[in-house]
Amino acid sequence: MKRLLKAAIAGAALLMSAGAALADGELNIFNWGDYTSPEMIKKFEEKYKVKVTITDYDSNDTALAKVRAGGHGFDVVVPSANFVPIWIKEGLLLEARPDQMENFKNVDERWVNVDWDPGRRYTVPWQWGLTGIGVNKTVYSGDPNTSAIFLDPPPELQGKINVAPEMNDVMYAAIRYLGGKWCTDDKELLKKVHDKLKEAKPKWLAMDYSAYEKMAAREYSAVYYWNGAMLRARLKNAEVTFGFPKEGYPFFMDSVAILKDAKNVENAKLFMNFIMDPENAAMISNFAKYANGIKGSDKFMDKELQDAPEIHPTAEQVAAGEFMLPCAPEVNDIYTKIWTDVLK
Repeated sequence: MKRLLKAAIAGAALLMSAGAALADGELNIFNWGDYTSPEMIKKFEEKYKVKVTITDYDSNDTALAKVRAGGHGFDVVVPSANFVPIWIKEGLLLEARPDQMENFKNVDERWVNVDWDPGRRYTVPWQWGLTGIGVNKTVYSGDPNTSAIFLDPPPELQGKINVAPEMNDVMYAAIRYLGGKWCTDDKELLKKVHDKLKEAKPKWLAMDYSAYEKMAAREYSAVYYWNGAMLRARLKNAEVTFGFPKEGYPFFMDSVAILKDAKNVENAKLFMNFIMDPENAAMISNFAKYANGIKGSDKFMDKELQDAPEIHPTAEQVAAGEFMLPCAPEVNDIYTKIWTDVLK
């Protein structure tokens, strides 16, 4: 208890001194597109007199490749759970010790000792969710809780489907749909996965990251996509409904980390601590419509999020999902070969 108290006092002192010293500073954030609350950023800028610049990326692979290349100028990045161990192993992240920051007490216990960053020595929660099925129920009236929607699409949906171009999410769904487990190297099963994806792809209209607005506008009738985006689509168009694939689906959590070569480390630490405040975390969720990992944020969330079925799955629905962690390099190489051929 004394150790924890000392750590808290030291962390608070560090934050106070950093806040006083870094007026008129900068912070460069590298994050997923359309994922950062302008209201929250404005509040942070005004509180600490820090100018924030946000640069978007569209995939974990894009972000990783950009930072690996160097010369990026970013301070903060927001990788997904299955990529965090890669960033850590390659020495790309600063061991910023958010677990010693003042607001770490607000992190929900289930998001502290996570497999991808035990004890949270590098990262803090941003948002979490899952990849599932969005369907326009006026076009398709069947069960949306199945990956068959995009892997064996019914006639009324063929040519009207968008699939998020994320290799791991799509491979995960296909492997589970065919009865396998994530990170399998079963050659026979993976041949079936390859064949199934090659067979299904001509029945899709697009593989597009910017799907929620097109789903709301009826340009797509079905998507394999992320739950928060489909909540946003439903709020614009009540015809949209979301399904949790019963064969299995991947959870994700995106977490804020500081880059090892960040130029504005203390500002980045201020930002880490800032987003662990419940009211600030709620701003992030209110904008992008995903759950976060901060206790007490619910009371600051918009009412439409508090009971939204897209981000509050039932116990039965939760049981069908799991977090994807990195596969062995040799397995990932096989998946990449399959994916590359599917994209041709």
